[in-house]
Amino acid sequence: MSQASADIDATDTKPLRRVRIRWYLVALLVIGGIVNYLDRNNLSIANTTIAKEFGLNALQMGLLLSAFSWPYAIANLPAGYLVDKYGPKRMFAWAAGLWSIISMLSALANSFGFLYAARVALGISESPFFTSGLKVADRWFNKTERALPVSIVNTGSQIANAIAPPLLTFLLLTMSWRGMFIVIGALGVIVALVWLRVYRDPTLKEQFLIKGAEFEEQSKPKEKQAGWGELLKQKNTWFMVLGAFGIFYTVWVYLTWLPSYLQTARGFSLSQSGWLAALPFLCGIIGVLTGGVISSRAIRRGIPTVTARKLPIVGGALLAAAAVLPVAYVDNSALAIVLLSVGYFAAQVPIGVLWTLAADIAEPSQVASLGAIQNFGGFLGAALAPIVTGFILTETGGNYTLVFLIGGVLLVVGALSYGFFVKDRRTTVSA
Repeated sequence: MSQASADIDATDTKPLRRVRIRWYLVALLVIGGIVNYLDRNNLSIANTTIAKEFGLNALQMGLLLSAFSWPYAIANLPAGYLVDKYGPKRMFAWAAGLWSIISMLSALANSFGFLYAARVALGISESPFFTSGLKVADRWFNKTERALPVSIVNTGSQIANAIAPPLLTFLLLTMSWRGMFIVIGALGVIVALVWLRVYRDPTLKEQFLIKGAEFEEQSKPKEKQAGWGELLKQKNTWFMVLGAFGIFYTVWVYLTWLPSYLQTARGFSLSQSGWLAALPFLCGIIGVLTGGVISSRAIRRGIPTVTARKLPIVGGALLAAAAVLPVAYVDNSALAIVLLSVGYFAAQVPIGVLWTLAADIAEPSQVASLGAIQNFGGFLGAALAPIVTGFILTETGGNYTLVFLIGGVLLVVGALSYGFFVKDRRTTVSA
């Protein structure tokens, strides 16, 4: 028995009651995720409005839509390290406060350059969010139950994606795109203040009650703790980067171009597209939860942890590809929306499990770091998606065929990368 657990009175049940706070923390992270993604989505909703006001073509709008993603991808690397070092309380509070201020300042934009710089700053400031959520799940949940809270946290982004089209379209039509930016930014300030007031790390007693033998193992002194750079020498890391790239690319085609696609390629009005664009994202909420449920059930049935994570990742990516590829050749708008909804549902099945997989493979002190590196790969795809889409639309006169073909192929690449090359390479495995 470790010294840490020896100091714990197992008959003291007071911590057991306090452990319930972890679900309140998950709920708060969900709310944070909703606000976080409303900030990301506001530009997509105002796509055609801002393009008209600033005189931007499709390629320029693609550059603007990607301005968030590439700095977000790069900033994930130091963000993961900082979350591991300073903890989720401080890093999430700073991030939420900063991204909210930047969102409100974006309302002052009077040029392409100003708005581009604001989106770059927004990407940097939002980078600690998901790594903070992963760190919270790692501290407050054990391996067998961690997939569900991580998936629930990721539903925050999908709830935001679902409500963003009608909600932000309403704000856009009633108070202009500038007012929309200010309102959503103000919500983030409230989230940051509540997080500072509520969050705390679990005590030693709570960790023992939550993790049991896993806590004993983590409490043992390590002969040598691998440095952060060691993660980049591992094959798993690079295939996780490639896999996330393929999946996130297509997800961000949805997030940045779906409202515009419905208006320009399908002929729906701004108000109609606001409601129709919500349908795939509503399906995405179910998709994220489905991935967590599949993974947890697989573990309970005795399937090895890493394999149980890969099942929804690979299956979801392949199903998404099967739904997205035909959209390129479908003339019927109703059928296209059904396929897009199925595709987005399936593309979200892997999302929460991707983060859990990072927690399963990494050492406890490197969980956020590996999650951040994987997310870096994903957001390289997210950064390229709007630019490549904008270029294709400019060169083809607004034809989306190649857009969906590329998205479907990259989903298959993501599935193959995780399915065949990400493995449990540890010499000892803890269930």
